[in-house]
Amino acid sequence: MANNEFITPAKITRGLGSAKSGTTDHIRQRVTAIALVFLVPWFLYSVIDASSIGYAGAAEWAGKPWNAILLILTAGAAFYHMRIGMQIVIEDYISKTSTRSALLILNSFAVIALFVTVALSVLKLWIGAGA
Repeated sequence: MANNEFITPAKITRGLGSAKSGTTDHIRQRVTAIALVFLVPWFLYSVIDASSIGYAGAAEWAGKPWNAILLILTAGAAFYHMRIGMQIVIEDYISKTSTRSALLILNSFAVIALFVTVALSVLKLWIGAGA
C-alpha cells in the first residue's frame, strides 16, 4: 500500500498532462538544427568574405541566385528554429493563460515579420541585380 499512496489517478489531474505536441515540436526543431549545421557555416564564411569587398560587392554577392536562395533558407530555418524554442520556453514557464497566449501570438508575429523583412530584402537585391 505504501507504493500506491503517491500515485495520483488520471481523473484527478484534470487535463494537466501531455499537450500532445511535444514530439512534433521536437522533431521539427531537430530538423531545423540539422539544416542550420550546414547553413550557418556557409553563411558566416560568405558574409565575412562578402563584407571585405564593400557594400556594392556584398549587394552583388547577395543578388546571385544561389546566394539569395541560401540566404532565404538560412533565415527561414533560423527563425523557425527560434520560434519553436521560444514557444517551448513560453509554454513551460508562463503559467497565466492570457499572458501565455499573448506571448505565443507575439512570438509568431515577430518571427513572421523578421522572415518577411529578410526575404524581401534579399529578393530586392536579387531582382535588382538582374535588372
